[in-house]
Amino acid sequence: MDSFPEFLNDSSIHDGFGAKVPLPWAGFITLSLLMAVFSTTAVVLNATVIVVTLRHKQLRQPLNFALVNLAVADLGITLTGSVPYVVTNAVGYYFMGRVGCVLEGFCVALFGITALCTVALIAVERLFVVCKPLGTITFQRKHAAGGLALSWLWSLIWNTPPLFGWGSYQLEGVGTSCGPDWQSRDFKNMSYIICYFSLCFAVPFVIIVVSYSWLLYTLRQVAKIGGGAAARAEAKVARMVVMIVLAFLVSWLPYTTLALTVIFNPDVQLPVLVKVVPIYMAKSSTVYNPMIYIYMNKQFQKYAIPLLMCGKDPWPSEDDASDVQTVVSPVNNKISPK
Repeated sequence: MDSFPEFLNDSSIHDGFGAKVPLPWAGFITLSLLMAVFSTTAVVLNATVIVVTLRHKQLRQPLNFALVNLAVADLGITLTGSVPYVVTNAVGYYFMGRVGCVLEGFCVALFGITALCTVALIAVERLFVVCKPLGTITFQRKHAAGGLALSWLWSLIWNTPPLFGWGSYQLEGVGTSCGPDWQSRDFKNMSYIICYFSLCFAVPFVIIVVSYSWLLYTLRQVAKIGGGAAARAEAKVARMVVMIVLAFLVSWLPYTTLALTVIFNPDVQLPVLVKVVPIYMAKSSTVYNPMIYIYMNKQFQKYAIPLLMCGKDPWPSEDDASDVQTVVSPVNNKISPK
């Protein structure tokens, strides 16, 4: 798919798979309004997470560094992908031209893969804190900083090639957003897509699965013998992070499945909703993470709620040792009863 499609100012436009997709005007407006609500919420909540972490030293723990990085990536997805999606759907077609499509596809992919790598980093951080697989070696701030830098670098390395001819960014869904070209049978494009999926999705996904399998096994052992306050607190942190991982995967797996379907069967004819819903879910994922850790993490909640409510906290809570605290307190030291 070397050429950029011509657009028609009516309710039938070309999508990134080279076919006309009939969508009533009301459908475009509905998509625009729904994404506007999610985009506004995502900007407010992710900005809140970033601001409160910068303001309060108590929140500057390795796990919170990763949560802030995830908020930055989510904010990037919202501003470069979701907001343009609101506008293009309101207009009814993609009007930003070839350059706009390439920039949107690159930015959303860059922030999206960075977010996935950050989720993998969070999984590794929890593994080191709770399970201590390397004994006395602990997960420190320098490890968190290095992991975050690697997340951005890895994403940049693998999302840059389409800008120089290895792979490309094209229209997708109903033709109002852009992403990697999943359909082209060109050898360069196919080789890029295979490498992209293998190294940018499969590898982080395996890290997440292995880390959390190990983590959940350790926590189950702790639950069997009983644990102290620190063990219970870490268990709550683990549950929070599991929720983040599940929300991320539920949001992005449909989009990944859609892309893989098109890769292996480029001539497949899919209903409009099958093309739209996965893209919408992926772009709306940016609002779930801050909601989860503001709700489940008392440290964030303590500072975030007053900021969101202009200085007022309608749900004041007393400090409790059982509250979710993102501090480093290894759990597997508690597995053996004294």
